[in-house]
Amino acid sequence: AEIAALGVKVIAYTSNAADFADVHATVEKVLADFGRIDVLVNNAGITRDGLMLRMDEAQWDAVINVNLKSAYNFIHAVTPIMAKQRGGSIINISSIHSLMSQPTNMLYAGTKGAMNAAARVMALDYAKDNIRVNTICPGVVISDVMYDDMDKLDDAGKKQLDAALHRCQPLEPGRMQDIANTALFFASNMSANITGQTLLSDGGTSIKAHDMDC
Repeated sequence: AEIAALGVKVIAYTSNAADFADVHATVEKVLADFGRIDVLVNNAGITRDGLMLRMDEAQWDAVINVNLKSAYNFIHAVTPIMAKQRGGSIINISSIHSLMSQPTNMLYAGTKGAMNAAARVMALDYAKDNIRVNTICPGVVISDVMYDDMDKLDDAGKKQLDAALHRCQPLEPGRMQDIANTALFFASNMSANITGQTLLSDGGTSIKAHDMDC
């Protein structure tokens, strides 16, 4: 409603990103409504942290399907459209955990690392069609949900969390708008000559990776 108030045509669609047929049907609806598709942001993600030996098949499949297969489904659906248009921008939302190790985070980190690697290859494959493929790796991002959780902490808990964040991240924790702004850069002509890149929007977390307290 906020965007529509600016005089821009807006339609919201729902689909199961992990379902191949559902995704293709949704993309066809978007194409029918707008006539073209210029930008794809693969933003679906869940985590099921734990040791491999304690992880059941259902947990494994859920993370693979949501984090990785969803990206495949949408990329498979939109690349023929973008190629026909002779242009487009695909943006994968990965994670700092794809580049930094953390105990029990193997499955989530693995799927996000796969997105990084896949983007570099796709950047080569689709350059001839003028389709750019880039990846964003967020660090700690405070969302409305996380704010709600933080509000439940007592003063001591908030102080402990704040200390942990600043020990590991030089800048303040990111906000959702920070990641959206980075995606906007990759979606726009400001990044017309950039493809196959992995950009960290992590508040400097990666430059403190050597700190074992992190």
